[in-house]
Amino acid sequence: MEKITDKIAALPENANYFSLEFFPPKTQMGFSNLQARLERMARALKPLFVTVTWGAGGSTATKSLELAEICQRQLGLTTCLHLTCTNMSRKLVDEALEQAKALGIRNILALRGDPPRTEEYQDESEEMKLDSNEDFTWAIDLIKYIRKVYGDYFCVGVAAYPEGHSDQSHPQNQDPKYDLPYLIEKTKAGADFIMTQLFYDIQAFERFEELLRAHESGVFKDIPIIPGLMPIQSYQILRRTTKLSHAKIPPDILSRLDAVMGDDEAVKAVGVDILSEMVNEIRKTKSTSRRGFHFYTLNLEKAVAHIVERSELIPPPTPPNEREDEEAIEVVDGKVASLIPPNGKERRRLSSLNSAPRNRVIVEKNSDSSNNDFEAPESEVGVPREKINSRATTLAISEGEGSLGRDATWDDFPNGRWGDARSPAYGEIDGYGVSLHVSIPHAIKLWGYPTTQEDISDIFCRHVTGELDAIPWSDEGLRAETNFIKDELLNLNKKGWWTVASQPAVNGIKSDDPLFGWGPKNGFVFQKPFVEFFIPASDWAALQPRLDDDATLTYFAGNNSGAFAASDEESVNPVTWGSFAGKEIITPTIIESVSFRAWLEEAFGMWTEWARIYPPRSATAKLLRQCREDIWLVNVIGHDFVDKGALWSFLGVGEGIGR
Repeated sequence: MEKITDKIAALPENANYFSLEFFPPKTQMGFSNLQARLERMARALKPLFVTVTWGAGGSTATKSLELAEICQRQLGLTTCLHLTCTNMSRKLVDEALEQAKALGIRNILALRGDPPRTEEYQDESEEMKLDSNEDFTWAIDLIKYIRKVYGDYFCVGVAAYPEGHSDQSHPQNQDPKYDLPYLIEKTKAGADFIMTQLFYDIQAFERFEELLRAHESGVFKDIPIIPGLMPIQSYQILRRTTKLSHAKIPPDILSRLDAVMGDDEAVKAVGVDILSEMVNEIRKTKSTSRRGFHFYTLNLEKAVAHIVERSELIPPPTPPNEREDEEAIEVVDGKVASLIPPNGKERRRLSSLNSAPRNRVIVEKNSDSSNNDFEAPESEVGVPREKINSRATTLAISEGEGSLGRDATWDDFPNGRWGDARSPAYGEIDGYGVSLHVSIPHAIKLWGYPTTQEDISDIFCRHVTGELDAIPWSDEGLRAETNFIKDELLNLNKKGWWTVASQPAVNGIKSDDPLFGWGPKNGFVFQKPFVEFFIPASDWAALQPRLDDDATLTYFAGNNSGAFAASDEESVNPVTWGSFAGKEIITPTIIESVSFRAWLEEAFGMWTEWARIYPPRSATAKLLRQCREDIWLVNVIGHDFVDKGALWSFLGVGEGIGR
């Protein structure tokens, strides 16, 4: 039940510390596997505290509180709960704070969340009538409320932006000096520490910190300012996150990553180098408080484990007389040997550790895979096969070393919404839930005021052709590989089947191919074609029987009312896989019932978010609500990846092209 500021103050004067951020996974299996990952990381890395994200508008409230309880109560980790306040009812804010207090959580990161919707943009549902915008418009309103109701019970943190807060409606104002008056107000209102947005420009952070420390108000003189760092998990994720956050990538860093952008493993390795260098550089700068670092983990383990060990941020082990069974071990010539020599001085641990599997991936039921030794049914959750002997062994697992590390890094490749639904990293990259990721003025600038279904078709078509760099379901333009099926996608959208995801067939292209390649070099990658689209209910009624009659296709479908259909609900469909020298087959993209259902709710939630940016009685808002209630979301997978045109011919939109 410790406050973050108390823990920082208790550290030795020149000590460094770090913290980790996690988000609640979308699936129950992902949640279970995250718990195993958290246990391992808590034991191996020993962060000073962890933070748990909170979805926009309270969309992940239940799961966020459940994850916070696991961290705080089960694992004994000092936990900080994120809390956004806009577009939420006062009741939900009160419930979140009361439950946090009941769990013994003493730390809140107070955030604004999505831009507040005024009365003009609210619908007339009972939920929105309770909207708290009158009370909570900015983060400062939440800080004042916490201090008024709870006094000093909570340690309150606030966000800051070393490169300035990005507001797409006023991009000219992205400057730390423009934000400074608001940060002063938040700090004076009762903020105890400051945590920054992610950045890669060290000089920008140093200038920002100097600006705060030297400010004439004196409010920043001693307050902890914790830099936020995101390990580089993939080239694509780096570009997307920096685009959303408007964080700049310095040219020297970008050139290092551009040189290896086609090799995912090399990107991770260079990323570890870059982040470790950033930590060491920032650590050299003078600070009036203990220097800390906050890592946005994306629920992944290997990269951050490498960074904190290489940067020597992991706290020293417990003294020998307090260790009990925590003695470090190594394996030499097949025999266990202590890492603590008779003189009591420790050697650095070696990576040649026992290769017997200890941690397992939690699944609903064991599969027929040759690797099912690494799977555990849900009934065995929390029951390890063997005792983990030491923190050194656990750290080896976290870093992915040897066979031990396979359990920790089986989902090491980025897990988007078509990743493995068992992964703790499955889902959105930030865990903040349904959001348009753009301001209301920018959304209207992009999509205008559609009043007919033909207008909506035009928006989707313009996204496929590259005229629009975003639609509500995708905050970036389509990847270059989509050009191989652009005509097919355009034909689907023109007839009112609005596409939100797709990929062409690929049969054994080199892994360093500039368009389709991924993973380590000297490998081969494969793709089954698939397409996901919204379709009118009447068209779906005609399409479904045809899909049922074709054994080369698998589909999943659902609507906003909860109806669900599938050709085989139990099927698991790898649609992207790679074969690499000395490695097992890697399958980063999987479509199955669990992942589709998790996405289904969010996909229809996006229709609601889109409608809410318009006045509720407007023709546009009515059209979007009508579409949401009528359409189905359908995903069709073609298993014949040798015939690149088969799927598109079936759908009646062309012969298909490709390589």
